[in-house]
Amino acid sequence: MNTDYNDIKNRKAFYKSKQWRMIRLRVLKRDNYECVNCRKEGKVTLNRFDKHKTLDVDHIKELETHPELRYDLDNLQTLCIWCHNKKHNRYQKKINKKRWTDERWD
Repeated sequence: MNTDYNDIKNRKAFYKSKQWRMIRLRVLKRDNYECVNCRKEGKVTLNRFDKHKTLDVDHIKELETHPELRYDLDNLQTLCIWCHNKKHNRYQKKINKKRWTDERWD
């Protein structure tokens, strides 16, 4: 059965599955509960064990385009929320454009 992971219901079901939770935990342990991007830059981003999730397990090749790699450990990496959002171009601050294009009066 080919599941369409472009459908949000199928993606939600996948990410709530027991098999995904088990794989996710293996990847977090493998990566020492650290963001691999931050580690490359010499920073440390660890998982905070409070009510807010700090780390995500990311599909390097996206689930929607490569569903056959959904449980492949070589296709999974630990990223902090900030790096994960940056990778997917989400929630990035926009550069403020100048409000006026004409010369300013002194």
